[in-house]
Amino acid sequence: MYLPAFPKIAAACLTAGLIFAAPPATSLRPGSPSGGTAPLRGGLHARPETAGSKRIEIIIERSDRGEPRRADPSQVFRTGDLVRFRFRASFNGYLYVMNHATSGSFILLFPKEETGTMNRIEAGREYLVPMTDNGWFRLEGPPGYEVVYWLVSPVRLSDGRSALSVPKLPAPAPHLNPSITPRCDDTIFRARGECIDHAAGLKPLEKNAALPENLAGFSSAASRELTFVKSNKSAAVAVQDDSEEPFIYTLRLAHR
Repeated sequence: MYLPAFPKIAAACLTAGLIFAAPPATSLRPGSPSGGTAPLRGGLHARPETAGSKRIEIIIERSDRGEPRRADPSQVFRTGDLVRFRFRASFNGYLYVMNHATSGSFILLFPKEETGTMNRIEAGREYLVPMTDNGWFRLEGPPGYEVVYWLVSPVRLSDGRSALSVPKLPAPAPHLNPSITPRCDDTIFRARGECIDHAAGLKPLEKNAALPENLAGFSSAASRELTFVKSNKSAAVAVQDDSEEPFIYTLRLAHR
């Protein structure tokens, strides 16, 4: 659907879900389509206790009056919130990110022209998604859980001309769990004043869960043994084998 511009953010015209929000109209530095990195403020420091051969650490940042604030991965966001992802990997490879929106639509978040096309990641470096100056995603669509698929591959995937490829986005599916609305953990809310839903956050794929059709060729990647750890609003996922095959995990974003 068309998302109109609002006072300080010029928005891209994409399907509801996680919608890319471009840099502020007053910015003198437009988003760079070639991507880039930014120094991390606050640190990524979730460490799986098991010594996985490959690890990704991730932080969700929410825009608070134009300032990035670290958010708990299990936080229940509000529709209209601006979020972005900050991460670091312990290995070299290539990153692909796709969202299954609460509306049922599938949206390629990264790499693409609006969010950065250089998707190679290098061990120890910190990155932002979107990889553009002051770029954010806006949460839109019905309340529920956005399912963000993160596919990490040691080699660049082709455009459909080889076995290691990510085909075109699948057709829209029915709304995701239309009867399920994210809920606050009352104990945490009373103690910290934060709306946390433990069904959200960094998650492995459910056993025997059907992958979107464009990721079906990576079913072996989805079945690999992963370890998940959360620490101080950052989270980490580690793969426990030495295989050079891609692996997949999900980030469930709750909003209402």
